[in-house]
Amino acid sequence: MTMILPRTTVTEEDWLQAVDRLAAGKCTLLGLWGDDGCVHMALLTGSDIAVLTYVCKVGTYPSVGARHPAAIRLERAIGSLFGFEAVGSPDTRPWLDLGFWDVKRPLGAQKPAREPTPYTFLPAEGEALHQIPVGPVHAGIIEPGHFRFTANGEHVVRLEQRLGYVHKGIESLMRGASLEQAAKLAARTSGDSTAAYSLAFAQAVEAAVEVKVPPRAVYLRALMAELERLANHFGDIGAICNDASFALMHAQTGILRERTLRAAQACFGHRLMMDAVVPGGVARDIAADGPSAVAALVAEVRKVFPRLIELYDSTASLQDRTVTTGIAKPEYAKSFGAGGYVGRASGRDFDARRAPGYAPYTELSFEVPVLQDGDVNARVWIRIREVDESLKLIDQILERLPAGAIAVPVEANGGTREGLALIEAFRGDVLVYVRLGEDGRIERCHLRDASWFQWPLLEVAIEGNIVADFPLCNKSFNCSYSGHDL
Repeated sequence: MTMILPRTTVTEEDWLQAVDRLAAGKCTLLGLWGDDGCVHMALLTGSDIAVLTYVCKVGTYPSVGARHPAAIRLERAIGSLFGFEAVGSPDTRPWLDLGFWDVKRPLGAQKPAREPTPYTFLPAEGEALHQIPVGPVHAGIIEPGHFRFTANGEHVVRLEQRLGYVHKGIESLMRGASLEQAAKLAARTSGDSTAAYSLAFAQAVEAAVEVKVPPRAVYLRALMAELERLANHFGDIGAICNDASFALMHAQTGILRERTLRAAQACFGHRLMMDAVVPGGVARDIAADGPSAVAALVAEVRKVFPRLIELYDSTASLQDRTVTTGIAKPEYAKSFGAGGYVGRASGRDFDARRAPGYAPYTELSFEVPVLQDGDVNARVWIRIREVDESLKLIDQILERLPAGAIAVPVEANGGTREGLALIEAFRGDVLVYVRLGEDGRIERCHLRDASWFQWPLLEVAIEGNIVADFPLCNKSFNCSYSGHDL
């Protein structure tokens, strides 16, 4: 979904009415972010997106999180970056600012020297409770994040996350960047979703400057997105099984992931297809032997993958670990607007490729699998079914791939312009907002990962489970640290 703004600047009364609609479940929160002197809120109603702007005349705005908990961390991030206060918020602790920065509010109008502020974790009351701090440095080669468990014996009573350790200042670096520079920054927001972020950024820019991308580029972008989805789903399915001590699945799906990455390299010259999608189209055409490499991959997956799924489904010890473990309740998934396999495994029937929708998916046939159980097993099965759908999509893309140009020039000069895009990454929907200045450079760019609305659900899903099941639950969510921490 791409849309040309303008936004709607609203009064406090209108803003609070929108919050009431969120609290009543009549719309879904897509994003909440700061800007120069104001905050913006993106809402989804059916297939329609609206962006509301509230001017923070005295550095404050009415809290959305006070009525709609999904907004709390977004408000805390706005406070860390801009210094705006969400009046009435139940949690005003800093979020991205961990006390390491030289200044407070780096994107705000003033940048005072930072003063260290102690961080207080939320309390838990009860008999025989103890706390287990984990991270931010972990035993594996993984991204940093702190997890504070409060447990009674082995059973988790409360989990509280503290993230922000992978903050790279992407939105700050975006300011004043050229389109070329900004596209590279967007591609590095979360490396495992580089094609998705590049696509979202490109579509937002194209909406702002009203550029139509050549049909061949549109289909090549979709091919990249589906290859990226395949590679990540293979990796996740294997890693979840590995955390349940079933290393055979990990090894076999690892082979499929490697073959997918090699096919991507054969097609576009890079295993992750980084910087292959650019505003106006794609940076490189598919190699002459690319279609045959992808066709060979699809044939291999269809030969091997069903056997692996049969193995997963018939291994009782594995099912014992995944079934009924880490349940994210459907009502929470709906309230938080959780996307991707997290939301679809908990009954939320949403996929940005289908609705609001964008080309070429509006011309292709595919199904969106949805389950209601919300446990680790359901999140595995959503991935399994999405692999099958991606294979069908790749078949259609290769069959219909049109000839012609792969890019058009993007002229961004000539007045301030804004655009917004919502696309489906392998984790779920990614939202990108851009505003271009008169010189064609970026004035403001906001990138919202699906993980913002999934991380909080992990805290709830682990409650009542044993501490030893946390790695399994965590991997079944596989939220992005880098994409979340910006």
